[in-house]
Amino acid sequence: MAFRTDALIGQHIVISGGCGAIGIGIVEKLTAHGANLTVNDILPNQQAMDRLSQNGIDIEKINYVKADLTDVDATDMLVSAARERFGPIHVALCHIGMVIPKPLLEYSAEEWDETMVVNARTAFLLGRAASRSMLEDGVKGHLIFTTSWVADVPWPEIGPYNASKAAMKQLMRSFARELADKGIRANAVAPGIVSVGLAKQQWDTDPIYRARAQKAIPLGVMQPLDSVANAFLFLCCSAADYMTGTVLLVDGGCSLYPMDDAQSP
Repeated sequence: MAFRTDALIGQHIVISGGCGAIGIGIVEKLTAHGANLTVNDILPNQQAMDRLSQNGIDIEKINYVKADLTDVDATDMLVSAARERFGPIHVALCHIGMVIPKPLLEYSAEEWDETMVVNARTAFLLGRAASRSMLEDGVKGHLIFTTSWVADVPWPEIGPYNASKAAMKQLMRSFARELADKGIRANAVAPGIVSVGLAKQQWDTDPIYRARAQKAIPLGVMQPLDSVANAFLFLCCSAADYMTGTVLLVDGGCSLYPMDDAQSP
């Protein structure tokens, strides 16, 4: 155990997209270390609670709020519901995201807009609403954004996703710059090619993707979900109290891509 199990006792953390493949791992890790979590997603309530409980998460530490965070009023409702259940928000994880894998020239304008709205607009709206609540409650809080190594190294066939993660990185740094004197920090976690969700599905079913991904991971294996969750645990705990405006890159070396073309996949 890298951190004491009571490392997050007394913390109220809000996470968007908390029922997704990576979100579940983050929620499990943070609740296991003492935090209360308001979990947001767009799943029906019972389906969401079933998914959380099936992954060994202590439901007593969970407040699930179904809301579409592309909408301003829904985002404000989420923050209000979070405060009503568990009190002031200490950390907001702007985690929700989506990707449509296809060549850039095949993207429609509507698919571009959808990617930017889900990935960047929701991060702005939740970051803004959570920051306002922190200021009202006198909390020196923390915003944490889920970006990616592809914010700096464009991965083929997910161009709008690459761009949205670059936007999130700069959004995070803007929150950090503007709110530092108010005691609110902002940082980001940038994972690599994680062994769950769409990346795992492509790894298992698409030989071309797998060959490219194997070549792009210097450590040689897909990223364990636990390594992503541990990065969030670190940023949420007091060990990271002097960090703001920083991207915590936890990618197994993917950002070193492209590797030497002479090497076989």
